[in-house]
Amino acid sequence: MSLSKTLLIAASLLLGSAPAWAAPQIIAHRGGTGDAPENTLPAIDLALKNGAQAVWVTVQLSQDGVPVLYRPSDLSALTPLKGAISSYTAADLAKTDAGWAFSQGDQHPWRGKQVGIPTLADVLTRHPQVTFYLDIKTPDAAPEKMAAALAKVLHETQSLARIRVYSTDSRYLDALPPEVPRFESRDLTRTTLANITMAHQCTLAPSAAERWFGLELQRKVEVVEKYTLGEARSAATLVWDKEAVECFRSRGKAHIILFGVNSPQALQQATSLGAEGVLVDAPSHFRAARG
Repeated sequence: MSLSKTLLIAASLLLGSAPAWAAPQIIAHRGGTGDAPENTLPAIDLALKNGAQAVWVTVQLSQDGVPVLYRPSDLSALTPLKGAISSYTAADLAKTDAGWAFSQGDQHPWRGKQVGIPTLADVLTRHPQVTFYLDIKTPDAAPEKMAAALAKVLHETQSLARIRVYSTDSRYLDALPPEVPRFESRDLTRTTLANITMAHQCTLAPSAAERWFGLELQRKVEVVEKYTLGEARSAATLVWDKEAVECFRSRGKAHIILFGVNSPQALQQATSLGAEGVLVDAPSHFRAARG
């Protein structure tokens, strides 16, 4: 049975059981990295065609200070170019082959299709009504420089009301102007979830403001215990469950986006927890389940 059919059956069973929460927003991870070359215009177009309700893209800064869509630290990971994004201008990046590495079995259906690395402004202008989540991954741009460039694009495209910024490095969130919507830091989210999972303690401070939290549905971590004569390390898994969700929501208006939801079981779990959104790699697999 195909994954899309399995998802449809799972969704039907879930809806038939009268869930307490609405189905989460389907968010195309990296523009739909499982269906087309990630963080490209064709991937985003296809994701929306396949029913994605929002798009998650990765943003770096080009040599000439333009926010562009790309994830790895080196261009050789996905394109014929080599080096950092910051070594090339936005115009140079638009001409490279961003479909070079995408494969389906032994085939590379997007090579030579003139799929370049787009600018954030191009993407926001092309889809003026779509909600975007912007993940800052830039390895070498100063936080203040990235914040200024990002804010400039968001103001010029009038996109502040339909975006939210995320980063694994809290310095990039802290540098943003106050009007730019953002997630809470990953460090805060992970620490809170760890305290719940391991000690059943809700350590999140209350807040009157609405807050957005994003983390994997299940996240493997390493626990380090310090001794006088050394340390010990153990593998562990942080898991979102009802206790965790209740902790976050008991401290104010909390919106929860869960990452790595790519199976019927994960979708059902995220729905039962009341997550507002889920990151999926291949929106095509969820199209039937969404109707």
